[in-house]
Order: sequence, then structure tokens, then C-alpha cells
Amino acid sequence: MHNENILISGAGIAGPALAHWLRRYGFRPTIVERAPALREGGQAVDFRGTAHLTVLRRMGILDEVRRRQTERTKMVAIDAAGRPRATLPAEFAGGEVEILRGDLAALLHDLTRDDTEYVFGDWITSLTETADGVRVTFDKAPPRTFDLVVGADGLHSGVRALAFGPEERFRRFLGYYIAGFGVPERLQTPGEVRMYSEPGRMISPGLAVFASAELNYDRHDTAQQKKLVADACHGMGWRAPEILEAMWAAPDFYFDPIAQIHIDRFTTGRVALLGDAGYGATLGGLGAGQALVTAYVLAGELAAAGGDHRAAFARYEHQIKDYARGCQKISGNAGPFMAPATPAKIRQRNLMYRLLSLPAMAKPMNKITTKAANAIRLADYSRFLR
Repeated sequence: MHNENILISGAGIAGPALAHWLRRYGFRPTIVERAPALREGGQAVDFRGTAHLTVLRRMGILDEVRRRQTERTKMVAIDAAGRPRATLPAEFAGGEVEILRGDLAALLHDLTRDDTEYVFGDWITSLTETADGVRVTFDKAPPRTFDLVVGADGLHSGVRALAFGPEERFRRFLGYYIAGFGVPERLQTPGEVRMYSEPGRMISPGLAVFASAELNYDRHDTAQQKKLVADACHGMGWRAPEILEAMWAAPDFYFDPIAQIHIDRFTTGRVALLGDAGYGATLGGLGAGQALVTAYVLAGELAAAGGDHRAAFARYEHQIKDYARGCQKISGNAGPFMAPATPAKIRQRNLMYRLLSLPAMAKPMNKITTKAANAIRLADYSRFLR
């Protein structure tokens, strides 16, 4: 076996999923994660279709994901008085099984922590490729040399910036920002996610979306990001003041542009991109399921090639490129759908909700997302397991 020593940047979903498969094929993965610990909470992620469920089953975690799954909830568009104006059934947004992102990350960490080296609170500062490896420097730890490096570090991937170029070359901003955060139970409605929209902005218990030109802010300054959300949602009706007050106290705050990553290649030399780092979409792009599927393919192709990264990376790109792009295509309208630009468009959105709740429309729409989730033929790499 060649290239057994592999560094993965990112301990979210894609990174630990890749580490799981690499260990089962005899590789030695190390994961470095900038955050000091696993990120808890977060929004729910869902899995749908044969490809997603097959990978969960082959990982041996499908039953545990189902055990930890959240209650699927319907989405209710309301007016300023809290009166329902349109409803989407739970089946439309929740897939076949749904779990909190933090719970899934914890499950994957539990699956890998005994045979994968985890380094929290540190990050990669440089990559220097040599004839037989990649010399990596870190912000805190001493330099090390690895055979291969995988960037599974999300939309703002540091590995992508070091190996492919600055983020601005590849990020396609879609005109909206999204914030997610935990809220007290008193603000939640059992069985429902209530969404209140005004032109260009939407607020829900634990979620805010607003239209904006691109903003200049420090991605590591949570207080600054919370102020951006508070300013964007200032003066909104319904329960917006209570929700924003809860946001200020939330420890599990998340803020990002709604954007996509478009890059011609997902590998260069001894470096590969995985998940959101290579083909991410902030919202609505089947990100969690896509991360598990593509991690399965990358690890499997490395095993099938005996660690020959040139052959494996070429096969990985060939297998997942159309699949990744197909998942991105269904995510492009998430911002305008959640926070329409005008009162007329809000009314049109609510009408669309009502139409989509009809059985005759719900099934075809579910087929669109399930088709994207399934648009890959999964190879069987079981003969390479150790």
C-alpha cells in the first residue's frame, strides 16, 4: 500500500467519514480541526434516497442515525400576527431520516476516535509538496510530512486557499446570508418550524436569512456576526425581538453567506478537496448526504488503487463531478425562497407552498431532490476492507 499517512483538515462530517473508511482500508488518517472541540447543535441535516442510505448502512450507523433522528417538522409561513399563511409538510423538507448536525458529528467522532489521530485547536498554515509527500506547517504544532492531504474544511477551506488559490476565485455569492443558533423551547412550536418573512429577510426560531451585498467581516468574530444579523433584522415584526435576544445568548451560533463553490478540479498533486470545500452549497444542496457519499468514493478509490493517488484522484473526480454539480443545482434559489424580495413575491412564495403541499405536487418535487441525491452509481469496495 502506498501513501498510507493521510492528513484531513476538518472534523465536521466529510472529514471523519473519510477517516472511517480510510482506517477500514488500512490507511492512517490524522484530522486537524481549527475549533477547540466538536461543534455542538446546529441545524438538522437529512438523508434521502438509496445512495445516502446505502452509505449510512455500509458505515454501520444507519440504525444509530435513526435512533438519534429529530422529529420531522412541517414548515409554516406566517404573517406578523403569527397566523399561518401556507404550510409545507414535513416530508418535503425532512428527507427519509433527519438528525441534528452536531449529533451526526458526534456520532462520526465516536466511530473514529479510537483509531484516528485528532488534533483540535490548530490549523494548516502552509503546504509544500515534495517528490514523496507534503510538508505541512501548522499554527501551533511542529511541522510534519504526510503522504496526502485532504481539505474537508468547508466553504472557507484553508486547504483550498493554500493549494488552489484564494476563495474569491471559486465562491459564487448568491446574494443572501444565513444565521443559525439555538433558542429556548418557549420560542419553539412543537411539530412546526414557523417562518416570518418581510421583503428581503426572514426570521424563525433559530434561523435568520437576509438579502445583502457582500459583507466584509471577521469570520472568527462571533459578536460582530451577531450584530450583522441583529442590524439586518432590526424592526421586524412577529417575535423577532425575542428571537434576536436569544441569538445573542446562543453559544452555537453559525453565520455564512449563501454561496456555492465552483472549481474546475477537486485535486491537484497530492491534495484533494472533499465535500463543501470542493463543491459546497450553503443551503439546500444535500450537503451532509453528499459529504458521506463522496467520502466513501474517495476512500474506496484510494483503496482500489493501492494508495496510488494519481489513479485514485482521477477516478474520484470522474465519479463525483456530475453528482456534485447536480446537488448544487437544486440549491440556487434557497435565499429568494426563504426571504423573497418584495411583498408580491412573498405572496407568490406562500402560494407555491400551498401548491407544493398538494399530494399531486409534493411527490414530483420530492422526486427532484431524491433524484439528485441518487445520481451516482456506488461501487462496491468491500474486497479492499481489512
